[in-house]
Amino acid sequence: MSSSPPAKKIRSNGSDNGDDVKSTVPVPEITKFSQVDYVNLTSHSDAFGVDPIPISWGHPDPLIRGPVVCTVHHSSQRNAIGAHQGSYCVYTGLAVAAGKLNPDYVPNLKLTSPVFKIGPHKAWEDPRKISAIDPFGHLTTDCYSEYLDKGWDIRPTIAVTKAHIDLPECREAIKAGRLVPDGHILLPTGQSVVSKVAIEPVWYLPEIARRFGCTEAILRQSIFRMTNGMYPELITRPDLKIFLPPIGGLTCYVWGDPDTIPDEDIELTCRVHDECNGSDVFGSDICTCRPYLTHAIEECIKTAQRGGAGLVIYYRKEGRSLGEVTKYLVYNTRKRQEGGDSAATYFSCTEQVAGVQDTRFQALMPDPLHFLGVTKIHNFISMSDMKYNAIVSTGIKIVNRVEIPKELVPADAQVEITAKVFHGYNAGKAYQGIDESALNATVGRDYNYEGKEGSHK
Repeated sequence: MSSSPPAKKIRSNGSDNGDDVKSTVPVPEITKFSQVDYVNLTSHSDAFGVDPIPISWGHPDPLIRGPVVCTVHHSSQRNAIGAHQGSYCVYTGLAVAAGKLNPDYVPNLKLTSPVFKIGPHKAWEDPRKISAIDPFGHLTTDCYSEYLDKGWDIRPTIAVTKAHIDLPECREAIKAGRLVPDGHILLPTGQSVVSKVAIEPVWYLPEIARRFGCTEAILRQSIFRMTNGMYPELITRPDLKIFLPPIGGLTCYVWGDPDTIPDEDIELTCRVHDECNGSDVFGSDICTCRPYLTHAIEECIKTAQRGGAGLVIYYRKEGRSLGEVTKYLVYNTRKRQEGGDSAATYFSCTEQVAGVQDTRFQALMPDPLHFLGVTKIHNFISMSDMKYNAIVSTGIKIVNRVEIPKELVPADAQVEITAKVFHGYNAGKAYQGIDESALNATVGRDYNYEGKEGSHK
């Protein structure tokens, strides 16, 4: 016989003493999947048993702000839409279905605390500066220890660790004399020592809507429709203002002392890089992504060796957030169009396939900079006006903009760099004089297919 859903509990905070921290922590209502055979729907705010933990986004006190509760063990008290682990959450479901993961398992977070301190910074209190990530996402075992002790399953959305990075370009830079090992930041082996921060997106929907110039209702409806109704709570639960979207996160890599990042008098070199698997990992020469990234890492190492800090923020925004399949379809369109792969049609080919040039929408991009306490970037290793404008519009100062050296641009990437500079990317000193004639004259290599494939329309 099927068991009945448990009756709703009266929320208890323990003591009535408002000064007692423990009294602010409610008793969790824990769902044990191994003991029930029903699905408790919480898709409407007025449903029986729905009682989400209050959250006050932007409050400087994490206990008053409240934890982000988005695990499956507290369905009635959950205060966020979505699931942890971004797009990987589906694999968790597969692991449960395959009998490899106990759905009642709760992580042991005892030894997972950050290996270096971040914040708090003033920007953490300002939703206009941080609303795409949870600024307390790395402090779960610290700020919310009382919740954990009471049996709450609250997951970190930020992890802070250290590593050694081994890039062939750094070894080549040592041989060429551009980099000199110091045994601390850059080792004689060519490895560099970094601090790194992995971040999952956590969206505060009212502010996300403001940044995109629409109402919260329009934002919710648009995401609901374009995900084929994947998240009905976007429509039915307007009381839930937090959304963990099923998208890739980001990683911050820091060379040097992270504590120096908020100090405007100490040099900071920074690149914000959007994922390009083909170039970053496999060395495809159709774009400048890997050479620009490795050049930025080299400059970050040099800055750290001068006593400053280097920062690379690596976003999982493959193919301008259109995805790798769409990107490759665009590549085929570019190469097969009449006249070949022309810089003059570089952006229009993307629109032809995707209907839009770019869906990265840099309005959310500066949040991790504010999370780290950045208020001034001395050397910004980027030519993108979209990224520059998004950063400075949030109050961060940028002193120097550094273009990719011409000798690092691969032959087939001349199409990309020419099109981008012509259409407004910062040319710097290296790319002056790119006019319409240069745009029309720049053509990439042919696919060199045999037979008629290369001329396929």
